[in-house]
Amino acid sequence: MPERSRRRTYTARVRQVAGRPSAATGKSRYVAVRVVLVGVLVVAGLKLVQVQGFQAEALSAKAESQRTTTITIPAQRGAIEDRNGVKLAFSVETRALSVNLKVMRKNWADYAQKNPQSGQNFETRAAAAAKFMAAKLPGKVTEAELLADFHKTQAFTYLAKDVEPSVAEEITKQFPEIGSEVQAARQYPGDTLASNVVGVANWRTDDPDVSKHNLHGIAGLEATRDADLAGTPGQYVADTASGDDSVIIPGTERDVQPATAGNDLVLTLDSDVQYVLQNELSDYVTKYHAKGGSAVVMDAKTGEIYGLADARTFNPNDDSTYTPDLMNDTAVSTPYEPGSVNKIVTAAAAIDTGVTTPQTVLDVPGSLQVADHTIHDAWSHGTVKYTTTGVFAKSSNIGTLLLAQQVGPDRYVQYLQKFGLGQSTGIGLPGESRGSVPPRNTWTGTTFGNLPIGQGLSMTVVQMTGMYQAIANNGLRVQPRIIKQEVRPDGTVVPEAAPQSVQVVSPQTATTVRDMMRAVTQKGKNGNSGTAPTAALEGYQISGKTGTAQQIDPATGAYSNSLYNITFAGILPADNPRFVVGIMLDAPNTGSAAPLFHDLASYLTQRYQIPLSPEPTPYMPLQINQ
Repeated sequence: MPERSRRRTYTARVRQVAGRPSAATGKSRYVAVRVVLVGVLVVAGLKLVQVQGFQAEALSAKAESQRTTTITIPAQRGAIEDRNGVKLAFSVETRALSVNLKVMRKNWADYAQKNPQSGQNFETRAAAAAKFMAAKLPGKVTEAELLADFHKTQAFTYLAKDVEPSVAEEITKQFPEIGSEVQAARQYPGDTLASNVVGVANWRTDDPDVSKHNLHGIAGLEATRDADLAGTPGQYVADTASGDDSVIIPGTERDVQPATAGNDLVLTLDSDVQYVLQNELSDYVTKYHAKGGSAVVMDAKTGEIYGLADARTFNPNDDSTYTPDLMNDTAVSTPYEPGSVNKIVTAAAAIDTGVTTPQTVLDVPGSLQVADHTIHDAWSHGTVKYTTTGVFAKSSNIGTLLLAQQVGPDRYVQYLQKFGLGQSTGIGLPGESRGSVPPRNTWTGTTFGNLPIGQGLSMTVVQMTGMYQAIANNGLRVQPRIIKQEVRPDGTVVPEAAPQSVQVVSPQTATTVRDMMRAVTQKGKNGNSGTAPTAALEGYQISGKTGTAQQIDPATGAYSNSLYNITFAGILPADNPRFVVGIMLDAPNTGSAAPLFHDLASYLTQRYQIPLSPEPTPYMPLQINQ
């Protein structure tokens, strides 16, 4: 072959391999790749060291939290019972139904995408669930309300509460996306019975310091004794389905800490007495168009409260009645000027200090000047001779002030203190008022013309009843109480602390005053009738005292001539006291609560089979007619 041809052939071969790298270039690229790979491995190794050496614990905890959740076990709330074991409040297990809307929407969107031929999606599922649940929960929630809940923009919502466990199980079995939370519902079988005392407990989410998994008291004893009643919630850990903490994987429950049930609370109330007291009081208030009223039945010896009623009350089973004015317990929270019922202090002080006797005759004029005020009696009269018994039985303001002046203001104020006025009784109910008594160093010339006749100071119905309890109990005033004991879940009985007591007057003085006050219910001739013969109860000796006090007119700031507090405090029976009854009526169109006392006393004698008095009430001269 010619030389020229051979050169062309060589040149052509060279062109065929011109695109390949040279040996030196390939080696350089290989080294570069190795460097990159080594760098990646170094970075990965450093990350692995960081994860395993420095972040292992935190990441492990995060992973655990993503698949486990802590479930709260609600504690059983203690019951509230009367003195005879009748339940006034108790809890029953219920379910709260809820739904994670975010998860439900996603799951049914995915289902609709994968199964377009089914025609099923979130909308159809929500409609079916709403229809099914409404049928199972009549009266609790409607189909329209459930549809609105299913279409909320938030991720989670409650659908229904206080659902029976069996019904909740039916619903969640049919619709697994519906969650069921164990809760409890508070039941008040008597509806309004003792509701102002017992109060109400409900679910609370407004207070971050209060467990949202337990019922908590919001009024009455349910609130003041919440710590004793509520118990302590328990908890356990369980695995949950991905993305939905409400779906617990069966068999994964562990680390169980059981709940501790709350204590039962046993009251001194008698539910039968309470029922009659509430109804009789409410009927009397309605009959005489009073603005309101309250009444107390107290054990004469122990100070235990058998009944404490407000004419206006609420139903703890109906949250539409939860208004502050209805939930208020006026017998302990609302003080008032008592009027003549406060004359028991003057009577006790005058007898105890020896300035008078029941038979002592006083010349009582038609008026009495005290500083710049002229005092009159409720009826017009000239100078009349009243016995000390007559002064109080007829409720003479002037006669009372004449005796109070002999006692003197310094000794008188000591008796006010010993009777517990201006002081908390410690009964254990929320919102208790101390009432008011002006301090001795603030008294003016007219102060001592007001206090002995029940003006210028205030007290609650419980305080008023406690004053008469002291006279009924041989002068020993015992702290009133409404809680008898607690009973722990194991059955251990924990009595309330023993009540405090104060010897107000001597036993002899108490007996003398009690006997004098029997004349209040006396019916006689020639000025010898007391102010409350309608309080008398055949076969029983009754001691008591009426009260009529002018209210302050809010428009003028002065005493009204048409609005009055009408009070009565009575001891049953006077010869062997068993009960003390205190009544206050707010501005009725009647001048006496004595007939109401009569009806209550009649019931109490039958309820407790109180023996008849051995002797009829002796007739006592009230007015000496010359």
